[in-house]
Amino acid sequence: MAVTAQQQAAAQPQLVFLDGTFEELALEMAEYLNIASDIQPLVEKNQKEEVLGKLVQASGGLNTVQEKEYTAASNLMIYLVLQSQDPRRYLPTLCNTFAKPITTSPHNGVGLSLNALTTVFNLLPSENPIRARVFLEILKFLKRHAMFDTLRPYLPHLEQWNETWGTDEDFQRSMYEEIAEIASEAGFPEESRRYIIKALRSFDSDDKEELSTEEAQNLALRAIRTALLSNTQYLYQDLRGIPVIEALSDSHPVYYQLLEVFAEQDLEDFNDFNDEHEGWIEEQKLDYDRLYRKMRLLTFASLAAATPSREIPYSNIVRALRIPEEEVEMWTIDAIRAGLVEGKLSQQRKTFLVHKVTYRVFGTKQWQELSTRVDNWKSTLTTVLETLLQGRADVKAQQEREVQELERKLAQANVGGQQGQGGGRRHHQGKQQKERAENAD
Repeated sequence: MAVTAQQQAAAQPQLVFLDGTFEELALEMAEYLNIASDIQPLVEKNQKEEVLGKLVQASGGLNTVQEKEYTAASNLMIYLVLQSQDPRRYLPTLCNTFAKPITTSPHNGVGLSLNALTTVFNLLPSENPIRARVFLEILKFLKRHAMFDTLRPYLPHLEQWNETWGTDEDFQRSMYEEIAEIASEAGFPEESRRYIIKALRSFDSDDKEELSTEEAQNLALRAIRTALLSNTQYLYQDLRGIPVIEALSDSHPVYYQLLEVFAEQDLEDFNDFNDEHEGWIEEQKLDYDRLYRKMRLLTFASLAAATPSREIPYSNIVRALRIPEEEVEMWTIDAIRAGLVEGKLSQQRKTFLVHKVTYRVFGTKQWQELSTRVDNWKSTLTTVLETLLQGRADVKAQQEREVQELERKLAQANVGGQQGQGGGRRHHQGKQQKERAENAD
């Protein structure tokens, strides 16, 4: 359900400031719940735990109080319970009471209930392990009311809290499963998947008996089903590496076989699986059409990853995906939208040029393909470098030839000038000699 601004304001934790002795406050609470006659004798005998037992037992009456009185009344009840030598005796019942929104406030009841639960949580010392149980009740409350956004601020603290509280694997697994369901119902599949994985990893990988328990197997099957039917998840290698998932190869071999198909095989393998286990997908209530579509997209990714030239002809896509040629562009666009490939279609050349591809698995085969591709790139770059070097050498040689030609022309020009100057000097000397001879006569 949607959370209004008033509900969010009401859900803010409130501190409890109370004045009076335990006996005085207990009698005040008893009068409010109309059980003063039962509490008075116990107070007079100083039977504190018996008083608390009676108050908590009658705490369901808080669900019918007026909205304006609820916070004060719930705070008083919390304060009294925390005076017990063992609050764990009363907190489950009290939290169960608070988890039921008051009937007198249809608009703010959810926020007031959440405020009461968080007040219990916040008033407990941070290292108190009881906090873990209260937090689990808060999770259940948030799940019932689809309040994932309210849960988000808690998530970064989970690891530290679990360490501080000393919670065991069973508790952590329950917590992660609750969070996964809250996220899934709120439409956050990636968050849900992340916490399912955390829950799966909480099983002891060395304890084969624990891995084969019904709880472990059911959670593993749920993880596989969720992953296969997800509209956003296309990679499954990480699931196969989780011990409790691996244990399915013995207990549920058909499920594990289907997971392997989606992890690294192609459409032809999926068809073979379906022929071998005819009707099994329908029996398990898996959506065959959705699985078939996803398998086509995964096959497209594998085809792109296995093409060294990075240029895929339409004909190869038609053959791998078993589609008519007129649907090639549609499926290519779907693969791009799914984030499996990036590239450019060429309608003229009827090819798809791959710019980037997501590898479904990365093992020996993929390393070999990568090595081949790197060798191809290296050869291409070597050719480009050689072409550039040859071009630079050609330019340099041309420049040298031009310089030499220019020097030759300049040299010729200088020689011609010197010859002209020499002829002038001889003419001038001859004229002087003639003038001297005439003067002598």
